[in-house]
Amino acid sequence: MQLIKRFLQNQAGATAIEYGLIAAGISIAIIAVVNGLGTQLNNTFSSVSSQLK
Repeated sequence: MQLIKRFLQNQAGATAIEYGLIAAGISIAIIAVVNGLGTQLNNTFSSVSSQLK
């Protein structure tokens, strides 16, 4: 019975899951920003390249 009590009171697993979710959210935001900037840079370099020809 004490083992079950200690398991239910242990917050370490929940904290690790929360940190994992935070890290996943931050990485999704970074990927979205990098994809947007990559597209804009590609368009800019294509425009410059076509104007130089």
